[in-house]
Amino acid sequence: MRVLFTVSDWPGHWSAMVPLGWALQGAGHEVRVLCAPSQTEPLTRAGLTAVPLLGGWDMAVQGRLQNYVSARDGQWRFAEPPPHPVTGQPLARLADFDLGSWFAQYHPTLVADATRSTDAAVGYARHWQPQLVVHDQLSIEGPLVGRVLDVPAVLQLWGPVGPADEGEGLIMLPPDYSGAFRRHGVGDHGPQHYAYAIDPCPPAVAPPLRGAARRLPVRFLPYNGPGAEPGWLAGLPERPRVCVVWGTSVSDMFGEVSFAVPKVIEALAALDVEVVLTLTGADRERTERLGELPPNVRLLERVPLHLLLPHCDLVVHHGGAGCVMTALAAGTPQLALPNGLDQHRNAERITAAGIGLGLPNATARADDIRTAATTLLGDPAHRAAARRLREENDRRPAPAELVRTLQELAAVAAR
Repeated sequence: MRVLFTVSDWPGHWSAMVPLGWALQGAGHEVRVLCAPSQTEPLTRAGLTAVPLLGGWDMAVQGRLQNYVSARDGQWRFAEPPPHPVTGQPLARLADFDLGSWFAQYHPTLVADATRSTDAAVGYARHWQPQLVVHDQLSIEGPLVGRVLDVPAVLQLWGPVGPADEGEGLIMLPPDYSGAFRRHGVGDHGPQHYAYAIDPCPPAVAPPLRGAARRLPVRFLPYNGPGAEPGWLAGLPERPRVCVVWGTSVSDMFGEVSFAVPKVIEALAALDVEVVLTLTGADRERTERLGELPPNVRLLERVPLHLLLPHCDLVVHHGGAGCVMTALAAGTPQLALPNGLDQHRNAERITAAGIGLGLPNATARADDIRTAATTLLGDPAHRAAARRLREENDRRPAPAELVRTLQELAAVAAR
């Protein structure tokens, strides 16, 4: 069976698909991943075959535009304006960027890029003739190819937020800027094209689906990139271990004011805990500018999160789906400090499930973080709930079992 993955321009959107790609290849199926050129290297590093034909919007620009709209509509939670949507530089005031004029000027380029991307996807699919398509939530090419070739197109959810979620900063279905569905003679783009959804979430954190969409459960197996397990993790810590991880995209999308690591360190320095701080790139440089870290803080770089969290009693993160789901799979209680977009909904669902707490980053002080961390470390109910969801996840079908379901979908469609 030939299976075509289509992914958007952000590793966090497709990392949950990697174990399924491995399972399909291990079962003898061919897998190709249609992507933007920027995703070729990370996909290749993940062991999947990239086909870099797609284009479209830069995801960081999209996120900053949504944050600008939130600020314009009075939904921005930080005291400082969001960063400039295009450059990412600080904005002194919202009026320094004219969204309407910029969009009118950029719209022809946006339509041209979307046209090239969707047409390239259809052209490649007609050449390669996949029997099945799997796509992430923000890849419009997946459902388009499925409709044009009349093969099943299956949405892969990346975590607790799905296409039926609505609210502040949530746009979970990609717009069809180029009218690709009409141009290729398959009607209009809409929720009706999302008939199947691979869902890695236990019911307590699972998002709603639209209409009669069929949910295909799968066990969440984390993929956080390659890396080695530090030898010191094998020993039992003398005191509770807290992992702090901060998404590299947060400052790019929300501005420097969103960088919460200094106040998290301040909050945890006063507790009798061992802190493992894992950062990369610019975030590591921001932290090093703070000067000497407290003696209970160990700074790491490029250690995959799924190797750390089973050895931790708590994880503090920005509310991204990858952190949420990796902590869930490890059975580690979590404290989310969401900033916007889908992060607040993720925090709401882990709080409702009893496996963690959420504090909006814009208003959380070091004292608030310290109190929440103390609660999560001291309350056995959160640990028990996290352990239950880990066990529920372990009982869900492995990706290898899901492969059989996908084979059946493709076989029925072929008949």
